[in-house]
Amino acid sequence: MKILVLADHESKSLYEYFSPEKLEGVELILACGDLRKNYLEFFATMSHVPVLYVLGNHDDWHRKGASCGGVCIEDDIFVYKGIRILGLGGSMQYRPDSEHQYTERAMAWRIRRLWWKLFKHKGFDILVAHAPAKGVNDLQDLPHQGFSCFKQLIEKYKPGLFVHGHVHANYGTGFKRVDHLGSTLVVNAYDHYIVEYPPAERNESK
Repeated sequence: MKILVLADHESKSLYEYFSPEKLEGVELILACGDLRKNYLEFFATMSHVPVLYVLGNHDDWHRKGASCGGVCIEDDIFVYKGIRILGLGGSMQYRPDSEHQYTERAMAWRIRRLWWKLFKHKGFDILVAHAPAKGVNDLQDLPHQGFSCFKQLIEKYKPGLFVHGHVHANYGTGFKRVDHLGSTLVVNAYDHYIVEYPPAERNESK
């Protein structure tokens, strides 16, 4: 399956200079947060494929009840063509009482509350998040630190793919698009990227 992943920064190539062939073959779109409602709505309209999204730490439009035409998969498992997709948006908390920001403990609690869904679906195949996992292409500053509980979740269930955003390519910190956590392919969705599922890298490692 050809999947388009998006996060953090609007792609001029896809948006301002759009042409249908740029989405040719795309069967699913996963949005990892900090994108305008109208931007997501554009892809939901023009692609004619599901747009599944989680929220970034700047996505206050969702609080206002706005709809983007996509499906919010926060704290849920969405099954598409047999692929189980788990959504956990938000970033590490760096401002008190900020929406879509979580302490390590609060994010771990969100994951614990998913126990029935994880049991019912026998795990998941793709994790969609805004923040990275601890120690996997995250940064040292608090706002951009990854979650240890993400790493533990991935190590336990061994999904084929983990996509996230939040760490931008223009931060000047040796941006890395693709990495691995065990057998899981990790993709930073900043701007946009096309990934195949199941990942070829995972198949080759078996």
